Amino acid sequence: MKIYFLLISILLAGCSKKEVNEQIDLISEPIIKTETILTGYEIIWGMDFLPNGDFIFGEKRGKLYLKKATETVEITGLPSINSAGQGGLLDIRVHPNFNSTGWIYCTYSGFLSGGGANWNLARFTIVDKRVSNWQILLTTESPNTWNGHFGSRIEFDDQGYVYATVGEGGTGSYGGVNATNTNSQNVKSVWGKVHRLTESGGIPNDNPVLSGNSSATSVFTYGHRNPQALVFNNVTKELWETEHGPKGGDEINILKKGANYGWPVVSFGTNYDGVVISINPIRADIEAPIHTWTPSIGPSGMAFITSNSFKKWKGNLLCGSLSFRYLVRCELSNGKLTKENKMLENIGRVRNVKQAPDGSIYVSVEGPGRIIQIKAE
Repeated sequence: MKIYFLLISILLAGCSKKEVNEQIDLISEPIIKTETILTGYEIIWGMDFLPNGDFIFGEKRGKLYLKKATETVEITGLPSINSAGQGGLLDIRVHPNFNSTGWIYCTYSGFLSGGGANWNLARFTIVDKRVSNWQILLTTESPNTWNGHFGSRIEFDDQGYVYATVGEGGTGSYGGVNATNTNSQNVKSVWGKVHRLTESGGIPNDNPVLSGNSSATSVFTYGHRNPQALVFNNVTKELWETEHGPKGGDEINILKKGANYGWPVVSFGTNYDGVVISINPIRADIEAPIHTWTPSIGPSGMAFITSNSFKKWKGNLLCGSLSFRYLVRCELSNGKLTKENKMLENIGRVRNVKQAPDGSIYVSVEGPGRIIQIKAE
């Protein structure tokens, strides 16, 4: 009997020690290490992770690759990609239930027979290192004639819906009363919106019915200029988005169904010729951003840190900067940005930021196109 109680005491003591060792430290600063995991490519816009550990990424010029444990292979069979200007093969996302569906989603710009480019959201599978079962889910109804402001990012929520951002397209970008491109305010246009679809491209029953429409469409929010980041916050169940302002006025927005985010009617920035867009960018009928950047940082790519390995940084928001060539770590409180911290300064134009399944952060950087992994301990 004494031996029995001794064994129980030893087991309990062992469990207590293990529990102590596994206590989560969320108050210490993490020790950061970086590693370049691939390099020598052109602009890597979209990237995502497959459940088996493979990593899929694309080059803006229209090339798609699968990085395996021992090799990186090109996936052929994409349609013709129009990579002029700011267009090309843009975001790439793996379906959350990839093991059962096999679907991969992408956004890209294509060629139009009458000239100009369109924007498309598509999905596909991969069979024998080749794109298969290609399906276009959404496409723009009018051409982009200046090859600028395509957006674009893809995100999934926890209800099985897919979201896609698209820039204003059209004939150019000018804000204020003299704006000629009003696609973003036209609720019948695909351009300048965040769209919400079922995974097969259908219109969810609870999508908003916007003023001027008789029924719900794919439009979830409107009034966007050039949104190049979109991420679902699993804690608050909110969609966060960033978009480029003109000269200043880059924005972080928390998206609200049916809301108007203002472009080109209002902006915290000015036009490139110095003309003020709006004396007062705050209006009752327009949803204000939670944060703006002036001068513009050129925000592209965004991820929440949810891994315990990052300790005190857990819950922070990471945003890439194209203009200033660094990563921004944003500290948040009650849905507000309270402090900005620069990381990886002068690393290059940061195009995308994603948290990997193992909790590390993948950062896509230009010049040359490469991916840097950030680990914390």
